[in-house]
Amino acid sequence: MSRYRGPRLRVVRRLGELPGLSRKSPRRNYPPGQHGQARRKRSEYAIRLEEKQKLRFNYGVSERQLVRYIRKARRATGSTGQALLQLLEMRLDNTVFRLGMAGTIPGARQLVNHGHVTVNGRVLDIASYQCKPGDVISVRDRDSSRKLVQANMEFPGLANLPSHLEFNKETMVGKVNSVIEREWVALQINELLIVEYYSRKV
Repeated sequence: MSRYRGPRLRVVRRLGELPGLSRKSPRRNYPPGQHGQARRKRSEYAIRLEEKQKLRFNYGVSERQLVRYIRKARRATGSTGQALLQLLEMRLDNTVFRLGMAGTIPGARQLVNHGHVTVNGRVLDIASYQCKPGDVISVRDRDSSRKLVQANMEFPGLANLPSHLEFNKETMVGKVNSVIEREWVALQINELLIVEYYSRKV
């Protein structure tokens, strides 16, 4: 299945707050549909599936990509859940979003895909690029790119800049200093449930 392009608030109502997907908050705080308000008992599987869907929709990755990230996280040392979140957080589109250059992760992906962002002085249009400590991320040196990012910076998606990043608003240059810490992940999620969900499938 390709990337989700449907109504975002519908997903937010079903799964809860997703800071990467949408800045808007829904007027109704129950899931959409005929049975949205009915209190139903959820199974263990349903709870794990919901956590997985939160991760997928927030970071805008497909099921196939997420399985690939799970396999990569398993090979890493330490906690699989933490390694998975670090892999997703260090994607270029998410890093652009966290620097405040775009209001949402889909908006950041569009900036990257359209060639408005440079990494270490080179234009890079691959949203899934894994940022490494020492990478310098900046806006392409042309008026259209700068105007676009300036407009986005007036309404950033998240107020606080994570400790692993630094950003100069005048020059529009950001730097990755280290790998993100778990407490700076903005999404409220239980990554252990996601690892459990995939332990039976992958």
